[in-house]
Amino acid sequence: MENRIYLPESDMPKAWYNPMPDLPTPLPPPLDPQTKQPVSPDQLAVIFPQAVIEQEMSSERYIPIPEPVLDIYRQFRPSPLVRARKLEKAIGTSCKIYYKNESLSPAGSHKPNTAIAQAYYNKVEGVKRLSTETGAGQWGTALSYACKMFGLDCTVYMVKVSYNQKPYRRILINSYGSTVYPSPSEHTKTGQAILAQDPDCGGSLGLAISEAVEDAATHDDTKYALGSVLNHVCIHQTIVGLETQKQLEMAGEKPDYLIGCVGGGSNFAGLVSPFLPQKLAGENITFIGAEPKACPTLTRGQFRYDYGDVAKLTPLLKMHTLGSSFMPAPIHAGGLRYHGDSPIVCNLVANNIVEPRAYYQVECFEAAQLFLNSEGFLPAPETSHAIKAAIDVAQTKNDGSTIVFLYSGHGLLDLASYDAFLQGDLKNFDYPEEHISEALKDCPVVDEN
Repeated sequence: MENRIYLPESDMPKAWYNPMPDLPTPLPPPLDPQTKQPVSPDQLAVIFPQAVIEQEMSSERYIPIPEPVLDIYRQFRPSPLVRARKLEKAIGTSCKIYYKNESLSPAGSHKPNTAIAQAYYNKVEGVKRLSTETGAGQWGTALSYACKMFGLDCTVYMVKVSYNQKPYRRILINSYGSTVYPSPSEHTKTGQAILAQDPDCGGSLGLAISEAVEDAATHDDTKYALGSVLNHVCIHQTIVGLETQKQLEMAGEKPDYLIGCVGGGSNFAGLVSPFLPQKLAGENITFIGAEPKACPTLTRGQFRYDYGDVAKLTPLLKMHTLGSSFMPAPIHAGGLRYHGDSPIVCNLVANNIVEPRAYYQVECFEAAQLFLNSEGFLPAPETSHAIKAAIDVAQTKNDGSTIVFLYSGHGLLDLASYDAFLQGDLKNFDYPEEHISEALKDCPVVDEN
């Protein structure tokens, strides 16, 4: 019996899937943070290239992948779908567990799927440099790699707590030729203001976004690239789910559960979105999004309009949010520490199509350790949340169901996190309800009627 299902390169999808035409309810538009009116394409042109803006607002169900993007995809795509037989045996389940292995990209995660596309579209429009934020460093690494492929400069604002926790990701970003600053930094007015208030601030994704957006908006040769949350990012990631569909067909399987970790939502949306038409047509597929209890955006956040960043520079998005002033606990899953989530994913949660689950970091590291000891691969701390959810489903159901989870990245540059786990130094964090209530006070009041 085959453990690994390889899709022939010739069968790699040639178009991304856009879930927006198939959502059960239309996405509310992004709003100008000052006027509270829908944002125009011209307003977005300050920080995004035209092709990305068009995809952000597209109603086309399929968007062709440009040949230069496909050419670089071929360095690591299609990625394998793997049957985790040893994990099944270790937990004593009759369920079949598969994982889509996105750790084989040059950056070690799913992030290049959109980084390559964004770098290409910016290159075509004459942009010289991209600015971005990164949490755990996976997105910063991916964009640095993509910029190198297309001859662009890249500046990365990395959440300071991760900058210090994960030095090897910073080194890899530098090795691709990019500049990386710990956020908050002295290189933007936003960073300077935060450091004046709190010199020891560990940063957040919302703050790093503010710095990167400010950088792009104040330099004519620079645009901004976001690694998650926005519609175009989720669209680019659907190559994952499209490949998975074909591989499951090759294996003669139909998925009962599709599982991914959720920070901003792009890897999860990339896996489950192509299956949305099947689910809406009545197929019994359960979508599970796994997030940290320390950043419980989907499970405890409010579904409302909010800013995407601390400095309130970005358009307002209708999403589940903990409040843009949210400052996360220093959990090691740095890519899952964002206060909001993808409007596409939040739409599906609000319509009861996605089931969110929250976990403590220690139990996720335990699941990662079990995966390592059975399957032999070390997952990223973010990925461990999906593994934990998959194990929970397999042990609870134990009914022969087919479970597919997204192995979003490896943990080979997260060894300090695993050292802390092995030494018993990891702590569980629950985000206090009073902190959520306080942060949500800063959310804007929007009349949606």
